[in-house]
Amino acid sequence: MKKLFRLLWLAIAMTGVAHSTWAATLTAPSTPPPTLLPGYHIEFPRDGGSHPEFTTEWWYLTGWLQDANGKRRGFQITFFRSRNALADSNPSRFSPRQILFAHAALSDPSEKRLLRGERTARAGFGLAEAEQNAMDVHIDNWTLTADGANVVAQISAEEFTLSLNLETTQPPLLNGDQGYSRKGPDPAAASYYYSLPQLKVTGSITLHGAKLPVTGEAWFDHEWSNAYVDPESVGWDWTGINLNNGDALMLFRMRNAQGGQRWAGGTLRLAGKTQAFLPEQISWIALRQWRSSRTGVTYPIAWQVQAGERKIVLRPLMDDQENDARGSVGILYWEGAVEALDDKGNLLGRGYLELTGYGEAVQL
Repeated sequence: MKKLFRLLWLAIAMTGVAHSTWAATLTAPSTPPPTLLPGYHIEFPRDGGSHPEFTTEWWYLTGWLQDANGKRRGFQITFFRSRNALADSNPSRFSPRQILFAHAALSDPSEKRLLRGERTARAGFGLAEAEQNAMDVHIDNWTLTADGANVVAQISAEEFTLSLNLETTQPPLLNGDQGYSRKGPDPAAASYYYSLPQLKVTGSITLHGAKLPVTGEAWFDHEWSNAYVDPESVGWDWTGINLNNGDALMLFRMRNAQGGQRWAGGTLRLAGKTQAFLPEQISWIALRQWRSSRTGVTYPIAWQVQAGERKIVLRPLMDDQENDARGSVGILYWEGAVEALDDKGNLLGRGYLELTGYGEAVQL
């Protein structure tokens, strides 16, 4: 009965999408999104929640897990919210003003491929929500919530489940200019952006019918924006690294159509102090590529990244960590667990690497 009800609800939602699109041809959106400006003060728990007036938002969790046998796996959980401004003028309760998406993936070298799942829904009626003022986002039984200062994630995909508690060990890391993160030469291309690095993970995964207790470390990002990718950028490369000594490093670059660096940014927490990097202080040098046999897209999956005087080599846990989400958010990307090494091959830490816009330009 529950499955039948969900199918009926989805059919109604799709009807609402068509109706709202038609209505939008007659009436402009009623409320334009607010302008992103430096000086916004990020507060908690308020800004852990949704910001529905902005166009795009995501809650993004990545990390490494270790089971009782010492085997390591990577995991990713992302919830996206997209404001459908075309539906503002439609008074119907079924109007899809906010669309939610969720991706989850497990990187297990023994599987030889990325295990993945995804959900899509229109927000509303208790079936899918992104609450304001505190972190609480869900699509059906996929949930990401705040438990005080900590995070709880519950995911039931077709090939695996994740039940994780993530304990904060450090204050939030405000990226860019106190949370205002530029994405291009135009100040309007920006996001509000904070991270929770060095999360301590406990919980379990279920894989092939076996429930495995796990521990590990994770990284959480929360961003909201109106113009994340400017017209001259085709995609981005990003990494978040939990360093073994307790420090944390985030780096990204926006790429132009020629594959060059159009803009870049980064944040280093070193011994409790935060340093923000300028675009000219950051470089990405590809060391090795991998070509997907499914999509034909080639990704640079090993890198040397540099922020100021610090150089780090990123080495993937496994090559095939391609996530084909063109059926939901319309993006094909590589999202994978990586080790961070020094130039002598010594392990400095672990984190994740995201590569977008390699098959075609990203359209958010």
